Amino acid sequence: MTVFTRRTILRSFAATSALPVLGGAMIARAAEIELKYGNNLPLSHPLNIRAQEAADRVAKETNGRVEIKIFPNNQLGGDTDMLSQVRNGGITFFTPSALVIATLVPVAAINAVGFAFSDYDQVWKAMDGGVGAHVRQAIEKVNLYAFEKMWDNGFRQMTTSGKPIETAKDMAGLKIRVPVSPLSIAMFKSLDAAPASLQFSEVYSALQTKVVDAQENPLPIIQVAKLFEVQKSCAVSNHIWDGFWFIANGRAWRGLPADIQKIVASAINDAGVAQRGDIKKLNETVQTDLQSKGLAFNKTDPDSFRAKLRESGFYKEWQERFGAEAWGLLEGAVGKLA
Repeated sequence: MTVFTRRTILRSFAATSALPVLGGAMIARAAEIELKYGNNLPLSHPLNIRAQEAADRVAKETNGRVEIKIFPNNQLGGDTDMLSQVRNGGITFFTPSALVIATLVPVAAINAVGFAFSDYDQVWKAMDGGVGAHVRQAIEKVNLYAFEKMWDNGFRQMTTSGKPIETAKDMAGLKIRVPVSPLSIAMFKSLDAAPASLQFSEVYSALQTKVVDAQENPLPIIQVAKLFEVQKSCAVSNHIWDGFWFIANGRAWRGLPADIQKIVASAINDAGVAQRGDIKKLNETVQTDLQSKGLAFNKTDPDSFRAKLRESGFYKEWQERFGAEAWGLLEGAVGKLA
């Protein structure tokens, strides 16, 4: 029988303190470099699952020199707060929706032009190609670093607590929550709706208290945020594709040793590609799950929405705002819009 004395306990602790912790890549001693990552999604979302895998990989490949600490679910504040924090160095990483970072880098919203993408082939052709490169260059100019691979936030759908949305005419006067994004506000105003910009952290309560009657988000977000509890119907509109830019504070990123940069970038980009596959698979099952929870689904007439946006001058206005180069890159991937 082993007898545990103060001496044997201390000797055992000393012997194990430098060993890896089973099931995680971090070793017991403190990491030399600690990188804080904040986001607005629950731990159950594929973004956080894959981000944790990336963090574990970084820890393993750096032999514990680097620790990425993840703060999910708005623990560090809303989107606007975290965008400010990543700019001033309070946090190292943040994954804003393109619509959120566009408040700082306007051209980042170009992927959110209404009804621009018909499928994922067009999305990744644009965002892994010329459109994505153009946006990353613009992000760099505000002293942020954007990783090469964009993460998927999915095609956005509209839900409402009232009557279903089927055509553009159903948008008239609808009080709908939209992200803090000039493009989203402009699009829904062009559809004659009454958009209200609210932080994502406020969406559930705003719907519950009837501050707004409707909202729009990808299906996995509707699921994990339990918005089905305060909404009745979902219009499958695919009106916007949105993604997450995985960004870093520019000064902090440039301050990392080159070997660490390589390991971190590889882990995060690979995790982003894997997360895209997760969202694709999730979308195949999430509608059935939401229907079982009482959310009714209906199809929409996308041509009626496009016609309304053309008629209102929405496409023409944003072609001018984004500029000929960016708009040309977008149309090169998706075809003529304006």
